Amino acid sequence: MSGIRPDELAERLNSGDGPFLLDIRPRSAFQSNAIENSYNVPVYGALRRGDEESLRDQLDEIPADEEVVVVCKMGVVAKRATALLTDEGYDAATLAGGMSGWTGYQRGSLGYKLRSLLWRLR
Repeated sequence: MSGIRPDELAERLNSGDGPFLLDIRPRSAFQSNAIENSYNVPVYGALRRGDEESLRDQLDEIPADEEVVVVCKMGVVAKRATALLTDEGYDAATLAGGMSGWTGYQRGSLGYKLRSLLWRLR
């Protein structure tokens, strides 16, 4: 399963080579803080409970001909969505650290810098 770090995503978005951003968090979380131009399919709770049909039922909202980066709160549930999308034939990746990682990257936080170092060492 593929992943993308926040700094890599920012680079791609800034270059105009950005993927389709699929934010699976609850609508209220999406509305309060989201990556610009991302699309919300609020299936986080259902996927967390193991209900993959909630996402399968909405595949028609996700372009099959574009790379998809899945975003959740911390990246854990997004991995489930990424695996499902990959199984369905999508070119999908998970945003490492989720919105927490993205926000840390945007703020230049020490926590993000440490996580980023660990991601690079893997």
